[in-house]
Amino acid sequence: MTAVRTEKGIFVDRRWGITVSLPGLGLAEQRELIAELPDLGYTDVWSAEANGTDAFTPLALASTWAPQLRLGTAIVPVYTRGPATLAMSAASMGAAAPGRFALGVGTSSNVIVERWNDIPFDEPFKKVRDTVRFLRKALTGEKVTESYDTFQVRGFTAGVVADPVPPVLVAALRPGMLKLAGREADGAIINWLSPDDVRTVVPHVHQGGPDKEVVARIFVLPDQDPETSRAIARRHIAAYMNVPVYRAFHEWLGRSELAGMWEAWDAGDRKAALEAIPDSVVDDLVVHGPAERCRERVQQYVENGVTTPVIALLNQGDPTEAVRALGPK
Repeated sequence: MTAVRTEKGIFVDRRWGITVSLPGLGLAEQRELIAELPDLGYTDVWSAEANGTDAFTPLALASTWAPQLRLGTAIVPVYTRGPATLAMSAASMGAAAPGRFALGVGTSSNVIVERWNDIPFDEPFKKVRDTVRFLRKALTGEKVTESYDTFQVRGFTAGVVADPVPPVLVAALRPGMLKLAGREADGAIINWLSPDDVRTVVPHVHQGGPDKEVVARIFVLPDQDPETSRAIARRHIAAYMNVPVYRAFHEWLGRSELAGMWEAWDAGDRKAALEAIPDSVVDDLVVHGPAERCRERVQQYVENGVTTPVIALLNQGDPTEAVRALGPK
């Protein structure tokens, strides 16, 4: 892995990312903290897109506030932008930060796509596959006229072509999408899994080649007491693990300990669903405890096959101290 040199001459021989925008701060309020990230040991910032900021604005700001950082989307839904608009957004970001931007795309979920954006969540595997195939051509500036299984593009040529062309990664959970990420994209983006689970998913990506990037969003709650941390984590676990795509993922992983939560949730008893989540599952899926222990736990993901760990803070309030404490320095 290439070493990264910060402004103060610190060399980092590993990737260490964090999710932006940072919770608890407005976008404009994050400038000083993001500018500080390289000297804390961070190499990457990766954005998310659900019901907060869009995927590109926080990265555009970070590209000027901390020009040393690598930038990535984790992820942009393939349904909520047209193919050409997605290609234009990626090319613009790649041109603004040459060689420092990676485009992560994925299905997102039926909640975000159907309930919030009123777009049918049809044929998700094919939609991602077709979008990746389109992007591979469009981002090079090639004119695209193609009928894919899930959409058509007639005569699109990108007016901006980034040099180098940004890599494309695919958000993946189960074998079909993991293999697609390794076969047709530059790697995979994974989340909501334990370090041990990494050993289950990564081999599917590596069927496409041993050098594929594996980005993991890792949910972290540093320096809080266990009871508070687990209470916060349970709410997030319940919110995600009852979404069909994540439920299917954890059923595939064999996480039978969540059966009680699923049963209570299906019955409409949200309180019982939260109470049914065992401490062992919370401790598997959310990193919490003293910051030093959190850094060690994140490193376990790397040891098991993740190439780019990306911390996603679940803290409430000002994240400044947590960001500083979790930097590898």
